[in-house]
Amino acid sequence: MASKDAPTDVVVIGAGHNGLVCAGYLARGGLDVTVVERRGIVGGAAVTEEFHPGFRNSVCSYVVSLLNPKVISELELHRFGLEIIERPAGGFVPLPDGRSLTTSRDMAETRRQIAKFSPADAEAYAKFDDAIERAGLVLREMLLETPPNLGGGLMDLLRAGKAGNRLRKLPLADQRSFLDLMTKSIGDYLDGWFESDPIKGVFGYEAVVGNMVSPYSAGSAYVLLHHAIGEVNGRIGAWGYARGGMGAITQAMAKSAEAHGADVRVNSPVGRVIVENGSARGVELVDGTIVRARAVAANVNPKLLYLSLVDTAALDAEFVGHMESWRCRSGSFRMNVALSELPKFDCLEREGGALPPGASIDVSPSLAYLEDAYYDAKTLGWARKPVISMCIPSTLDDGLAPPGQHVASLFCQHFNPDLPDERNWDDAKDEAADLVVDTMTEYAPNFRGSIVGRQVLSPLDLEREFGLVGGDIFHGALHLDQIYSLRPIAGHADYRGPISGLYMCGSGAHPGGGVTGLPGHNAAREILKDFRRKRIAA
Repeated sequence: MASKDAPTDVVVIGAGHNGLVCAGYLARGGLDVTVVERRGIVGGAAVTEEFHPGFRNSVCSYVVSLLNPKVISELELHRFGLEIIERPAGGFVPLPDGRSLTTSRDMAETRRQIAKFSPADAEAYAKFDDAIERAGLVLREMLLETPPNLGGGLMDLLRAGKAGNRLRKLPLADQRSFLDLMTKSIGDYLDGWFESDPIKGVFGYEAVVGNMVSPYSAGSAYVLLHHAIGEVNGRIGAWGYARGGMGAITQAMAKSAEAHGADVRVNSPVGRVIVENGSARGVELVDGTIVRARAVAANVNPKLLYLSLVDTAALDAEFVGHMESWRCRSGSFRMNVALSELPKFDCLEREGGALPPGASIDVSPSLAYLEDAYYDAKTLGWARKPVISMCIPSTLDDGLAPPGQHVASLFCQHFNPDLPDERNWDDAKDEAADLVVDTMTEYAPNFRGSIVGRQVLSPLDLEREFGLVGGDIFHGALHLDQIYSLRPIAGHADYRGPISGLYMCGSGAHPGGGVTGLPGHNAAREILKDFRRKRIAA
């Protein structure tokens, strides 16, 4: 059994983006940091890999917006190779009746598109967009803050007062709008704004991304707001692609952390967190290697951390019960395909239009379509008519595929992690993948024939390969009882776990999932505070 003689200050479990961000800030703060990663490459679910000869793509996460500009600036990610290409277009939605809807940052053009279906909706759209943006600005102010712990001390009381005062100062209309987005279903919220199906389908999709619920499930509107808080190159609400795929982000993060002394180790799966005298004192790898540390920061799903890596005998029974009921079930199914040519959509052929470069192609024509998909997944295992968002990043980044050819990312809902009739995803995933291809081919007849290679990741694959329990891309559902001061549990929302010296720096902590870097940033701040105040044992 090997051992590291002198303990490091902090060992970080997992070299996903939040783990690397945490390590980067800790190293900049003067701490000795070791990162241990199970896979043979850093990045977690934000990686770029060749999935077919000559074709590279982002394997899981695939678009950029939520990555916080403070993290980009302070970790100098551009210096270490990160380049983000802004998407000039928004979403393109082909419809079953042969028409289409295209949205973009051009307000006049988006309203013209919406007016094809409802002049009243076109008129309402500007106010709707403004309401989302204003609510998003409120949420953005809370992202970099440590949530108040329920039952905590004076500092927690002050944090709660600060958050409440921020909302109190808003105009009454903005308070109502913010609370509607935090509590309502996305279906009820959109029904209050619009009358036509296509525009409701567009924004309904945003609320079921990684969220296996009915669009009429209370609280589902929050996920729409969660996706509206980002920016690209200073443009709030914009989306883009990392040149070279999402792995370019995490490669830059790793280089940034290493430049300040962090030791990043791949092929180093953790077997357990070492707990001695009630404190975390390092980790033991699967191969028996001991990495001793004064503190441990875990960039893994809280359920995986506390039920698999920590001896539950060291935890309170009530806490263990809560972790057992932590909801991780996103219904996500992920595909990458290598294409010999771009898809040709019937609706565009008829309308004489062209596919906007970089646009997301969303099969989400109505709220009813989303609801049917959810109930199919609940009862049958997956949607008979799947919800699909397809991006073709090679239209803006030609280094991902051979000349004249393309790669496409397909992010699909709803696919139940738990199949009925004792079926297994290893046996079912190709059938489900064929259905996704068939569905897209209904709108673009050349799509199936243009595929020269594909990579298929079922919910089970996402769990096994990337540690996404239940295939959950957020490390825990973004529901009202699992966000802010309740993430991952009341009393431990400040990134500190119930075991001294054990911290949570992944998406299972505030502000939740997406490639933001914020859980890692915020956790590092709290860890550095505890080191400065000598709350960490030597």
